[in-house]
Amino acid sequence: MRKQKRDRTSRAFTKGYQFGMHGKSKELCPHHDVDIRQSWLSGWRTGREDNWDGYIGTAGVGRAPMI
Repeated sequence: MRKQKRDRTSRAFTKGYQFGMHGKSKELCPHHDVDIRQSWLSGWRTGREDNWDGYIGTAGVGRAPMI
């Protein structure tokens, strides 16, 4: 199994980033475990910042975390 599949915090960060980039609410966080929820919210905040800074479409390709 690949490392990405095993690392739940990294996957949570990436999914949170995607939600943030698309302007979705942080209330949609699906996690209840404190550590994983914190990673998801951190990704969400980073995604919102990148969205506000204009890293949308091809401008944000280098900024997006790897899935």
